[in-house]
Amino acid sequence: MDVHPSASVAPTAVVTGDVTIGARSRVLHGAVLNGDLGPVLVGSHVVVMEHALLRGRPGHPLRVGDAVLVGPHTHLNGTTVEDEVFVATGASMFPGSVAGTGAELRINSVLHVNSRLAPGTVVPIGWIAAGDPAELFSPDRHEDLWAVQEPLDFPGTVYGVPRGTSMREIMRRQCAAYDPTT
Repeated sequence: MDVHPSASVAPTAVVTGDVTIGARSRVLHGAVLNGDLGPVLVGSHVVVMEHALLRGRPGHPLRVGDAVLVGPHTHLNGTTVEDEVFVATGASMFPGSVAGTGAELRINSVLHVNSRLAPGTVVPIGWIAAGDPAELFSPDRHEDLWAVQEPLDFPGTVYGVPRGTSMREIMRRQCAAYDPTT
């Protein structure tokens, strides 16, 4: 763990593993920065709000640029957040995704696995961005979303398994990955 001397981490935040926090950044109460399985790199002048989860993954480090707001209850997992991005409450970003400079992910929005959001793009409240370049989908367009989402290979990217692998096998692997004795 490498926390810049001008940064601050609240006493109830959890910072574990390979985590770097840049100058003047703030990690608020209840946030979790988990670098146990892959690096978490937080730039300067970043605010990570309450109960946000930031997680690095094998092959997918989490990178947060400078001047970024990470809202409360967000989920950033093996993603890249470029400079000056606004990530609102409850937004989720998945492994291999990139939010371009100045993008906004509004409340409860999603940037799907292996998707690239162009700089300055706004993902509306509750919408999903998927593809490279990302297309925006309202929640009622599931069939259209699935046509773009399926080839992005969520199970392969996140769990390293082909689509159709049983949950029993996926969870066996996940439990092993989080085993503190290995």
